[in-house]
Amino acid sequence: MTDHRRAVQPEVPRPPVRAQLDPKRTRRYRLFSAAVLVAGLGVAVAVLLGHADHPQPEQLLIAGPLLAVGFLLSEQLSIDFDVRQVSWTISFAEIPLVLGLVTVPFEVVLAAYLVAGLGVQISRHKLRHLSYHVGIMCLEVAIPYAAYYLLRNDFTAMPVWAAASLAVLTSPLVSTALGLGAMHVLGGELRMPAAARLGLRSLVVCLMNVTVGLVAFVLVNTAPWGWLLAGLLAASMVALYRAYSGLLREQRDLETLSDVSLNVARSGQDVMNKASVLTNVLPPEDPADWQAIVERIRDQLNAKRVVLHLKLDTDDVRQLVAGVPLPEDTVPDRDDPILQLAGNHVRYFKLSDAADDVQEALRRRGVYEVLVVPLRGASQPLGAMEVHDRLSRWRGFGSADVRLLRTLSSHLATAMDNRRLVGRLRHHAYHDPLTGLLNRTGFREVAGEPVRGEDNCVVMRIDLDVMSGVADALGYAWGDRMVLAASRRLRDALGNEVPLARLEGGSFAALLVDRTHAQAQEVGEKLRAGLSMPYPVDKLTVEASALIGYVSNTTEDGDDTLDVDTLLQRADVAVQAAHSGSDPVRGYAPSMGQIFLRRFQLVTQFRSALETGQVTVHYQPKIALPSRQVVGVEALVRWRHPEFGPLDPDEFVPAVEATGLVDALTSFVMEQGLQRVRSWLDRGLRMSTAVNLSVRNLADANFPDLVAEALRRYDVPPQLLTFELTESGVMSDPERALPVLRRLHAMGVTLAVDDFGTGYSSLAYLRQLPVDEVKIDKSFVLGMGTDLSDMAVVRAIVELGHSLGLTVVAEGVEEDSAREQLVSMGCDVAQGYLISRPLSEERFEAWLRARTIRARGLRDETVLTLVS
Repeated sequence: MTDHRRAVQPEVPRPPVRAQLDPKRTRRYRLFSAAVLVAGLGVAVAVLLGHADHPQPEQLLIAGPLLAVGFLLSEQLSIDFDVRQVSWTISFAEIPLVLGLVTVPFEVVLAAYLVAGLGVQISRHKLRHLSYHVGIMCLEVAIPYAAYYLLRNDFTAMPVWAAASLAVLTSPLVSTALGLGAMHVLGGELRMPAAARLGLRSLVVCLMNVTVGLVAFVLVNTAPWGWLLAGLLAASMVALYRAYSGLLREQRDLETLSDVSLNVARSGQDVMNKASVLTNVLPPEDPADWQAIVERIRDQLNAKRVVLHLKLDTDDVRQLVAGVPLPEDTVPDRDDPILQLAGNHVRYFKLSDAADDVQEALRRRGVYEVLVVPLRGASQPLGAMEVHDRLSRWRGFGSADVRLLRTLSSHLATAMDNRRLVGRLRHHAYHDPLTGLLNRTGFREVAGEPVRGEDNCVVMRIDLDVMSGVADALGYAWGDRMVLAASRRLRDALGNEVPLARLEGGSFAALLVDRTHAQAQEVGEKLRAGLSMPYPVDKLTVEASALIGYVSNTTEDGDDTLDVDTLLQRADVAVQAAHSGSDPVRGYAPSMGQIFLRRFQLVTQFRSALETGQVTVHYQPKIALPSRQVVGVEALVRWRHPEFGPLDPDEFVPAVEATGLVDALTSFVMEQGLQRVRSWLDRGLRMSTAVNLSVRNLADANFPDLVAEALRRYDVPPQLLTFELTESGVMSDPERALPVLRRLHAMGVTLAVDDFGTGYSSLAYLRQLPVDEVKIDKSFVLGMGTDLSDMAVVRAIVELGHSLGLTVVAEGVEEDSAREQLVSMGCDVAQGYLISRPLSEERFEAWLRARTIRARGLRDETVLTLVS
């Protein structure tokens, strides 16, 4: 029999709160219950009047109690399942019903059924729905009796067992129809195919129960020891039903676990929208998502109510309720005894045997039993979950419910942990960890749609112009402080609604929507003024400046395929134009694009230029002071482009370094220089060659091996090869650069610090560097004749270098007076236009022949001395 009396209640169907608070549905349900009661009593009275079989005393005293016990046992061996949030029960009630139908009068069976059914309802505190329960119980007994009497009177030849079977089959049909009617009244819907399957399932189970009951009746009445066979048959049926019930429960539990985990994971998939990307906060929890999850848990446990205490942060706990709302004056908090006693496992509290404070907490909740389990993540508590009052079981929550809740809480906590982890990872993927602003990926995500769909969108790039100097002077931690301060100034100036990103270092980008060129210029000026104000860094005050370039998605070059990356690239071109011009705020013009095109062409054509001879090496001589002997040369790269002509190294070398081709460039210059040294050695001349190193060379752990191989190949002593490096290049990544320098120094290669005196930490780090030479920056040498401070700097560097045992080289010597001053200071080597400009290989050889004379050195070697 399918028994829907206990579950068809106003609080059960979804959405629970709306259904309970909807007065129209409440009135409809009360009218429906009254109609069921009237119909049940009416049919019962009609059956009594039409077939008044007076029961015998033994039937009342023996059969009645036995049938009542049978109905109670059938309730205990029931199988519960949920359909559209309404609990349905498959029980063995058809067995005592069919036995009563063929043995005792109607009123005995009806009385036994009412006593058993009402006893169950009273034990479950369901007296609010007494009218509906009484009505449906009367119908479930009266209609089968009416059908049985009708079949026996109209079909006299029909066997008793056949008439009883057909009559009892009407009971599940009545139950199913009334259950569907109650579901419709309470707001639930069930499609016809599902309703048909439900009715068919009820009929099949009913037929099996009726068959077992009739077979047992026949065995007991006709066969010797038939009661034993009937008992074995009943035990087998009970075991079969219990096994089926367990399998059904396990299947539903697994489905629930899967659904809850998937729902938690999917609930955070759509939070990375524009609004959440714009803010530097994790996506908020969506109450609607969690409400559906809590409803699913309540459905599976068939509980009166489920309360989820969801911990969002340290102080914020959100409570979600599925099922019957909590009483208005009951809001459990962290001091609630039930939550405090939850511990680390599922705890079960019952009103009849709980402590006084727990009993009071149960009464405040309006329940008589509760399961409570904490939700604990990998690193922090996530909340707790309460389950109140099992609806469809006489004995309340059982061990299967406890096991399910324990596993469910573990899965839920893991799913919540994973969801929050994914949310954090997704959030961090779109935001800069230092400033909390968008990163390049986040800016591309936010700006993509406006750039494609709206006119007059302006992408603005803002570059702090002192970041590398601050980082070199004070360290990168202080540079980060400046970036953070600048980001706050930008955010305050632009407001929270404007997408703002930190691209890298001290570079920022902003998206301005619906702004004209003039408005963008005005915003740029405002931002630059704010960023150029002094920055208080600890006890220092750092002066700063900013360069700003901007570009609109409405261009004049007819390009309709602009995307965010293209606009950022063009804004960067505008920043470069601002850097080279007098206006620190520049808008992009189509003509500026030629700069990028030229740079792109140079980078892509550089390798082929090496192979085709467009790139050559020029040599600038270095002489010893005061002997004026030629001690070596500096190898300098030159490129004569077939289209652009001679290129300044300052134009193509930075582009080559940025694109990773500097290894090829360094190898080319080193090879050419070593080849020259070898040819000079073959002629008896001992002159060294100096090659400039890049930051990327110093970061390559294999670079010393390449140098050693080249020295072996050309058979050049390592002392005749000098590598010149800038201090900022070493200090940008000293952990990787210093091991490379130490290996080169151990090989015997000469190491020189180029542009010495321009760095901020030269004195502090010079003793740590394995170097042999320092080269005074030409800006100081050129200013010695007119600026006493420059002369003092040069003198100090010479003295410092000598005190550390280093050779001092002065570059930029262009006047005789400067050379004489260097001689008087004790400078070791000079290099500059006074001696010679950088010369090609052929012209340098001609210069040697024309400007030097041969002499025998101290070690009986040929030396070249510069003539006047």
